[in-house]
Amino acid sequence: MSAGNVRTPKLTDREDIAKRLLRGSAKASFDPLVEIDWEAPLDDKWGMRPERVSIYGTHLWDRLSEDQRRELSRLEMASTMATGIWFETILMQMLVRHAYHNDPTSLHVQYAYTEIADECRHTVMFAKAIEKLGSRAYRIDPVAHVLGNVFKALAHGPLIFAGALFVEEILDQLQREMIDDESIEPVVRSTSRIHVIEEARHIRYAREEFHRDWIGRGRLDKAYSRLVLGLVTYYSATRLVHRKVYERVGLDPREAHRTARRNPRFIDSKTELSRKVVRTLDTAGAISGLGRYFWKKAGLLGR
Repeated sequence: MSAGNVRTPKLTDREDIAKRLLRGSAKASFDPLVEIDWEAPLDDKWGMRPERVSIYGTHLWDRLSEDQRRELSRLEMASTMATGIWFETILMQMLVRHAYHNDPTSLHVQYAYTEIADECRHTVMFAKAIEKLGSRAYRIDPVAHVLGNVFKALAHGPLIFAGALFVEEILDQLQREMIDDESIEPVVRSTSRIHVIEEARHIRYAREEFHRDWIGRGRLDKAYSRLVLGLVTYYSATRLVHRKVYERVGLDPREAHRTARRNPRFIDSKTELSRKVVRTLDTAGAISGLGRYFWKKAGLLGR
């Protein structure tokens, strides 16, 4: 389907969709502090499927014992959660700004506030899970931190929701495959279950709002959005695994980071996890030009 054939959401749909999302939130929202047994010990299982670990299939992976491999998978899962917290904190601020400029009595703005409440619970849930997995929330590097500040302050409608779609869809795909996998740590499966259920509504909201806003933008505005979106995806996708996690299993962090960046299996994994959101945004014409270069450089469009 070409960009010109993308379904155009009717303005009258906006409140109907928000009404359904609000009803869904009332029926299926969770308090992670109550739903998850935070006192249960770890089972020494995987933090993610081994084929999703950044150095899987490399000479460094072969060097690790089975215990070290499982530990690295838990640390990488914790690192991915920390990156999720970083971006969800940015998203919450953008949603507040979005709501600030719109009518709070409208249902679509009330859903924005509902999503903010969901994201607040998710950040606490991920923070507790990071500790449970024996890790810490390593601070994002200074360049990404500054760019995150700029992005959340200046991003307009389609960038807000395209950025949200990217991060939420990748996490959603990763977590869906772990929910029923008994080789995965129970705390990871529990957090994944809650996040997948609630993020399904967030993804629907972001997709509809993105399309609605994108079609009304001019050529220059779209070109700017494509470039910024490319940078956002690059800095998000290349910060999923913090270098310090490699030290914890006895690897040289520089060598491991370099190996992971060039690892064809890791590139293929990121491409697979982002395929759905790439299809959505590319069909709309939001991935092209210099922006597309950054998607490719991040390993999101295949080798």
